[in-house]
Amino acid sequence: MKSNLTKTINQNEINHGATEPLSCPPLEGGPEFSIPRRGRKRVAFTLAEVLITLAIIGVVAAITIPSLVKNYNEKAWETGRSVFEKRLEEAVKQLNTEEKLAGYSSTMDFVNELKNKIKITKICDSNELTKCFENTIHANYKDVDITEFQNAGQFTKENWGTETVGVQFANGVNALIAYNPNTEQQPFNNQFSATAASMAILYDVSGNKNPNTLGKDINMNGNVKSLGCMISPDLIGGICISQILAPSAYGALTKAQCEEIADNGYGNNKSYCTSDNDYWAGAVKACGGVSNMPNMNELLELAKYIYEDDDIKSEPNDAVEMMTIGLRGLEISTTQMNTDKAAQFIAASPISGDHSAFLIWSNEVGSDSIVYSRYFDYGSTMVNTIGGNERSDTLAVCIDR
Repeated sequence: MKSNLTKTINQNEINHGATEPLSCPPLEGGPEFSIPRRGRKRVAFTLAEVLITLAIIGVVAAITIPSLVKNYNEKAWETGRSVFEKRLEEAVKQLNTEEKLAGYSSTMDFVNELKNKIKITKICDSNELTKCFENTIHANYKDVDITEFQNAGQFTKENWGTETVGVQFANGVNALIAYNPNTEQQPFNNQFSATAASMAILYDVSGNKNPNTLGKDINMNGNVKSLGCMISPDLIGGICISQILAPSAYGALTKAQCEEIADNGYGNNKSYCTSDNDYWAGAVKACGGVSNMPNMNELLELAKYIYEDDDIKSEPNDAVEMMTIGLRGLEISTTQMNTDKAAQFIAASPISGDHSAFLIWSNEVGSDSIVYSRYFDYGSTMVNTIGGNERSDTLAVCIDR
């Protein structure tokens, strides 16, 4: 029997193309059985199928991976921001509780005390800020040079008269800090917001890594001035609006103060200093000079943007002539305001009423020292000369040249 079985199997091995199963002779007294033969044919993907599959995988990856990375980065930045702000507030509150928050004449003195409450690995003075912080950050349509922030006057909303200091924290956060020497500590107030009261801070939770962009890895508290442009310059004739200030934020100057800023290179003519309640001079000072305020053509471009009307006409007649004939100004647009585009101006405006309205100072002064401004309301926009430089309802719009 063994001989017959071997012979049958060997014969089937020779017949490679045979499809019959391998046969085994029956055992004595048993049934005949067979072993199915494994075929030689192989099943596989073609090259075209493999390439199509890889292409599909690539497309899916191209769609999903950037989104996953973006979500991961945003989560990491948000977590870093939350953790850092909480730790910093705890440290500053300890200074407040110990009555060590107030009384410093410089930011460097304050930071040297702060490092006893939160671990700081490096401190850079105002002349070497880039040794602790990135040279440039991107903020609202514009790249901002950090070396311009050497003192609080350049860095904070109000000029505290202190210097800006670079700080690197042990947790990898880099920061710029300016101290408020007018800080009043409240050691028995657990609800006291000590950080907001004592400093302006701009910080990067990703250290020296990209993207170095405000609102992503870079954040700041409310004491830092507006960075970048509030509206895309491409939409308003290329100008960069850096700040919109209400009259209560910039205030009026006296005649003597107006003459003082004229002597200090702010660009206003002393002959314009005729009032002890000069709001226009206050706007000039707040913006850092006449050159940092919009001219009438630039306000015209802003009007075209807000009213979505490129056909708004050019500027009207001489200011003295308008005053003589009793006009507030020459109406040059009857299109309706896009209140979404004007929202930042409306929010800052002190003009009351049931319609959206605001005035903006220009840097131009006409005949007889009459200051030009532009009036905007829901239904029209016009040039204004009424009230001169004493108008207490006009916004200061600062331009970053």
